[in-house]
Amino acid sequence: MIDLSTIRTLLEYTDWSNTRLLDAALPLSDEQLDRPLEIGPGTLRKILIHTYNGEYVWLRRWRGDFDTKWPSESEPTPVAALIAAHATNNRERDAYLARVFDADLAKVQPYRDSKGNLFQAPLGEMLMQGVMHSKHHQAQACNALRRLGGAWPELDYMMRIRKPG
Repeated sequence: MIDLSTIRTLLEYTDWSNTRLLDAALPLSDEQLDRPLEIGPGTLRKILIHTYNGEYVWLRRWRGDFDTKWPSESEPTPVAALIAAHATNNRERDAYLARVFDADLAKVQPYRDSKGNLFQAPLGEMLMQGVMHSKHHQAQACNALRRLGGAWPELDYMMRIRKPG
């Protein structure tokens, strides 16, 4: 069963992971960020943009803006701009979630996918999808950083929460 406490924990972990990935990508050159890779959307920059776009779009779907279009991923967005965009989106997301209760998670909401097809799903499942989408692409970004010779961060959940004995 999906509950808000778990979703909030997963989103904190997602934010922590995004910060580590973006910080690792920040010193890379445009050539490195845009080097074609046979993984995910195709380049590290596109993976990072796609991850952000997923979080942006899912927040709008959660809020009931079911017709939100998927943003373009063709602009060479600087990593610093992605850091700022995540911060803004995270503030909006946290403000939204402050008004959501566990009882709201069963509410079925309509939304359109990136191709414009109309679907519906319970809010709780949509929240979980938003988290899982990010985790999937964060793994791709880690792999891309390693391939590009960048310092790739350890994103294991325990690295975030464990304390020395």
